[in-house]
Amino acid sequence: MSEMLSGRTTTPTWTEREIRQQPACWIASLENIDRQRDEFDAFLQPVLSIQNLKIILTGAGTSAFIGDIIAPWLARHTGKNITAVPTTDLVTNPADYLQEMQPTLLVSFGRSGNSPESVAAVNLADQLVRQCYHLAITCNEAGALYQNAEASRHGKALLMPAETHDRGFAMTSSITTMMVSCLALFAPDVFSTTRFRDVAARCQQIIHSLGDFSAGVFGDLPFKRIVYLGSGGLQGVARESALKVLELTAGKLVAFYDSPTGFRHGPKSLIDNETLVVVFMSSHPYTRLYDRDLLAELHRENQALRIVSVSASPERALPADAQITLPPAREFLDVEQVFCFLMYAQVFALTQSIKAGITPDTPSQSGTVNRVVQGVVIHPWQEA
Repeated sequence: MSEMLSGRTTTPTWTEREIRQQPACWIASLENIDRQRDEFDAFLQPVLSIQNLKIILTGAGTSAFIGDIIAPWLARHTGKNITAVPTTDLVTNPADYLQEMQPTLLVSFGRSGNSPESVAAVNLADQLVRQCYHLAITCNEAGALYQNAEASRHGKALLMPAETHDRGFAMTSSITTMMVSCLALFAPDVFSTTRFRDVAARCQQIIHSLGDFSAGVFGDLPFKRIVYLGSGGLQGVARESALKVLELTAGKLVAFYDSPTGFRHGPKSLIDNETLVVVFMSSHPYTRLYDRDLLAELHRENQALRIVSVSASPERALPADAQITLPPAREFLDVEQVFCFLMYAQVFALTQSIKAGITPDTPSQSGTVNRVVQGVVIHPWQEA
């Protein structure tokens, strides 16, 4: 099958296929968890009942952003001590995050499961924490994360559908499927297969509405830089969205991220008449007040080339052509809306990649950036 992208006939890239397959992958993974629920509960429930347990959500690059996005909501929803720490920080500064006498569950995310820092983080946790447990959520059965967790007496691995081991350079279906799977394990009351079908259906509508992906998601304008903004866990979505643009355009379209309130404190100075600003609007009425304030300010100042809000409901005070409203459905939490927001961000990054004349599946022509990071030297831990 061929598609029209940027005015020319092309064979769909792996990146495009992997963006489109996401709603089906989510449901497949949730149904797999349903089949194994008793097995995972038998591992998790005794661990979660440990007093003073610390749960670290970790990964490298995009895999780390899963924790940034969902940890705030999971901590509030479960009442557990849940935090997000990238493996790239755990490896360089393990003593800042791993305490010998504090029981710890390390939840490791990885597309390949072979990133050097992610493998090293598991080993460091075992070395430094007396009572350490591991849950690996990964897309690759042959990867070190999966193999090590399955071989451990204190570990368990959850494997994603095989097609989520993305062949494209950038993580798309892998991040979203690992994210919903983690939510389903720790918050099954909200992230049940039945309830999440609504989210998947809404995202499928978004993908369908974007047609052959040839149109500009946020307008077909000569952007030279883009800023993504979001509050709370949505800042993690903004960070991941910015990374997708940098990865798929090989840095030709410069991307930044921040929170709407933090953006005023200096970073707003980067806005010029070649800048696109995208605000992911919170569904929480209190947080949304701050999103509205910044949007109104940006429109009033009129410095950016374009300002777009992405939201579950329209804002009467803002121009209609500066808003993207999600397909109608039941009221969603921010942690559910993130899947919708990422659909727009992924497609935007893909279209910008093709517009820049770059092959999305292999955007780094120099070979200095790789699908699985290379060149990392893991040094043995030593006390100061």
